[in-house]
Amino acid sequence: MKKNTILWSAVVAVTLVAGCSTADEPSAAESSTPSLPMPMASGSASSSTAMSYNEYDVSFNQMMIPHHQQAVAMAELVADRTTTAAVRDLATRIQAAQQPEIDEMTARLAAWGVATPSTHEGHAMPGTMTDDDMSALAAADGTAFDRLWLQQMIAHHQGAVEMSDDELAEGIDPSSRELATRIRVAQQAEIDEMNRLLNP
Repeated sequence: MKKNTILWSAVVAVTLVAGCSTADEPSAAESSTPSLPMPMASGSASSSTAMSYNEYDVSFNQMMIPHHQQAVAMAELVADRTTTAAVRDLATRIQAAQQPEIDEMTARLAAWGVATPSTHEGHAMPGTMTDDDMSALAAADGTAFDRLWLQQMIAHHQGAVEMSDDELAEGIDPSSRELATRIRVAQQAEIDEMNRLLNP
C-alpha cells in the first residue's frame, strides 16, 4: 500500500507541476486560479465565472475512472467462477454502482475539456491489481477464487477510500467531493462486508 500511496502522490505532483505557469511573476488573480480549462457555468457563459475545480479534482476523476474500470472487470469474472451467492450478489452490486460513476466522471472531465485516461493509466493507483494479479484471479475458481477475489477487492476498495480521502482533503469541486464521499462510504461498507465473508 505504501508503494501505491507514493505513486498516487507522484501523479498529483506531476499534475501540479503541469498546471504551473512559466510566467515570471503572475498577478494575485492569476496565481489563485489553476491553469486548467474554465468550466461553463450553468445558464451563463461569462468568462468572469470563478474556477470551481483544481488539479486535485482533475487527478481524482482521471485516476478513479481506470480504478473503477478494473473493479468492474474483476466483478465480471465472478459469475463463471464462484459458487457463493453472497460473492455473486456483491459483484453485481459493485458493477451496478461503479459503472454509473465511471460515466459521471467521464462526463465531468469532458465538460472541463480534460482528457479521459486509458485503463492502464490506473495501474499506478492505490490498490490496483497488476496484470499478473488479474491473470491469477481469472485462472482460479470455486472456493479458491472466492478467497482471492475477496482479498484483492478489499485491497482495491481500500485504495479507492484512500484516493477519496485525498480528494476530500485537497479538492474544491463540489460534485467531485460529493462523489468522493459516496465512494468512501459505500466502499468502506463493502470492505467490512468482504471481511465478514472471509472470516465468517
